[in-house]
Amino acid sequence: MKVTLLWGASVLLVSNVLGQLVISGNENKIDLASGTPTVVQDAEPDSISLIDFSDFPPKVDHLYDIPNSVIGPPSNIAISPDGQLALISNSLKIDPADPSQYVPEAHVHVLDLSANPPRVKQVDAGLQPSGISISAGGSFALVANRAEGTISVLHIEGTDISLAQTVSVCSPEESVSDVAIHPDGTMALASVQQGSYLAVLGITERQVILSQRKISVYGKPYRVVITPDGEVGLTAGQGFGSAIDSDALTVIDLKSDPIRTVDYVPIGAVPESIEVSPNGKLIAAVMMSGSNLPAGDPNRTETGTVVLLSRKGTRVTLEQTLPVGPIPEGVAFTSDGDYLLVQSHPARAIWVFEVKRRRLKDTGLRIEVPGMPSSLRAAP
Repeated sequence: MKVTLLWGASVLLVSNVLGQLVISGNENKIDLASGTPTVVQDAEPDSISLIDFSDFPPKVDHLYDIPNSVIGPPSNIAISPDGQLALISNSLKIDPADPSQYVPEAHVHVLDLSANPPRVKQVDAGLQPSGISISAGGSFALVANRAEGTISVLHIEGTDISLAQTVSVCSPEESVSDVAIHPDGTMALASVQQGSYLAVLGITERQVILSQRKISVYGKPYRVVITPDGEVGLTAGQGFGSAIDSDALTVIDLKSDPIRTVDYVPIGAVPESIEVSPNGKLIAAVMMSGSNLPAGDPNRTETGTVVLLSRKGTRVTLEQTLPVGPIPEGVAFTSDGDYLLVQSHPARAIWVFEVKRRRLKDTGLRIEVPGMPSSLRAAP
């Protein structure tokens, strides 16, 4: 695969193991600004941006010609616990038979962050690989394949990745979109978006088995996360209503036997992504809030929303709501928890907030990227 490296990125890659790396996936081939996914004719290549928060302002470099997509949850990037590699889903491509449409892809990019310059290779997955989760021990990863209804199990040995297992979760129409691995590596939660539930998977020595348990959630779950202490699962998705009705965060108690949903917390209209702070005490969610509606719609807005919530056990409390750029996609805390990043798809920029005392403060920094930012992940 051809990879174009912007000057300076090799310096970043040498330092990022000890630094605080955030990776943004930037797509150019599918635009959401019109209110519906539209293929961009003669688009520039997709890219990723490497953002190093070892210092502030962060150092930013870009790698070009690494395809990724806005179609799917913004969790289609994952960074290994040792910082040596990143996995990036390549979920869609332009249809060769009809350049105005897109069709599923079936592989994941493996970015070797220890190489200088970086090396990129591919590993097979299922149709339309989307949300990715790497185990806390770094020995395996799970990939949700939306167009296939399966989870791919990838074994990791250093920078060598291999497809070890494919687990059927649901029908392709039910769209398994994201997956989160418990910190102890014994179970995972998968969001079955169109089926409107979370599937529970058991894990034994990297063998994954689908259980019969289906967890009730609000709306259509999209991004799913598990807190660092392993006590709580969280997901959010859009309900049946219009883009102005408030949707909710679902809180799942993972310590109870059996595990169960225990709360719904209203957070705003059309949540796209959620993330938990490294200490597990804060949750951030981004909402479309009408910014994804077509021009002329009376409910269209020019800004999205970021919500900050605090957590104590299974109790989750709304703390703050702030405007961000339109069509916010990914959200991520830096690995020290001091900053929060929020992508804005049409603005081709990432908003940076300082996190202090359960409050967000806009730093005014906007990280410009060479594409429409569509996925975001910080190093654990």
